[in-house]
Amino acid sequence: MVAVLTPLALIAKRWTPTPRTLQRAAMSAVVMSVLIVVTGGAVRLTGSGLGCDTWPKCTADSLIVTPEQGFHGYVEFGNRMLTYVLSAAVGWAIIAARSTKPWRRSLTRTAWIMFWLVMSNAVLGGISVRTGLNPWTVAGHFLAANVLLAVAVVVWQRTREGDTPPKPRVPGPVRKLSWAIVATTGVLLVLGTSVTGSGKHAGDSSDVPRMPWDWTDAAHIHAIAAWAVCALAIAMWFVLRMVDAPDDTRARSRDLLIVLVAQGAVGYVQFFTQVPEILVAVHMLLSSLMWIAVVRLALSLRERPVETPDEVPAPQSDSSTDNSVVSAV
Repeated sequence: MVAVLTPLALIAKRWTPTPRTLQRAAMSAVVMSVLIVVTGGAVRLTGSGLGCDTWPKCTADSLIVTPEQGFHGYVEFGNRMLTYVLSAAVGWAIIAARSTKPWRRSLTRTAWIMFWLVMSNAVLGGISVRTGLNPWTVAGHFLAANVLLAVAVVVWQRTREGDTPPKPRVPGPVRKLSWAIVATTGVLLVLGTSVTGSGKHAGDSSDVPRMPWDWTDAAHIHAIAAWAVCALAIAMWFVLRMVDAPDDTRARSRDLLIVLVAQGAVGYVQFFTQVPEILVAVHMLLSSLMWIAVVRLALSLRERPVETPDEVPAPQSDSSTDNSVVSAV
């Protein structure tokens, strides 16, 4: 019987990406994940959420945007088209991971998670349109995009590591502090959707339903969570110096603090200026950068050294295999 190769296995047989190509493929998925969040926010902030009034078509009779739908239709349809670019970036990362020699099975599986997240979030986006931009489905759409971003960052980091078991670079309590930052930031993102879901920018007309609470109260709770993240980040900055953590880990902690300061400043300015659209867009971009910084900080607290050729077991020769068989017989 002749083994039939899958398309990915066939590509892997004919192509071996360089480490730099693999890293660029993973980075493209990170960049596109951020871009899809920002452009999704632009759709909402320009009131174009129902520019294409159905899904998966743009209208009941057209797969693409029509001139009659005007500016809002082009904005919404453009965001939909970016999903295909994101899919291409994720596909490139999957192919590069599968084609790496030796095959990095765990990296490939993690890259495939990005694919399924893109597909599921596209369906969730369609549900949001079909439900008239229900704020709960819109919130889920945003949070799923951030899950995708987190996985993309993990894949990107893994492309620069080996497949050896992870080794801690700092004491256990410090690693637990990093996961506390991750969890608190996750809560912060969820609370951010409560501000959006009850706030002024509904994504289309004022007829779009809002979450049943006052947006200013939601903003105050959101700010408390933001201060909690800041407190934990400052504690991490000091602790990493006390335990003499590696320079790159301390740099990740510094980067997180910089983004948090910028994000907090924009957040307060937009609150006191009645949430202008441009500042909300900047706030969404910074939220993605903050999430990237949090994930990178957590990942920097352990390492997976790249195996050297001396550490990789050499394959047995045909003669040794034959001798083993003869001995077994």
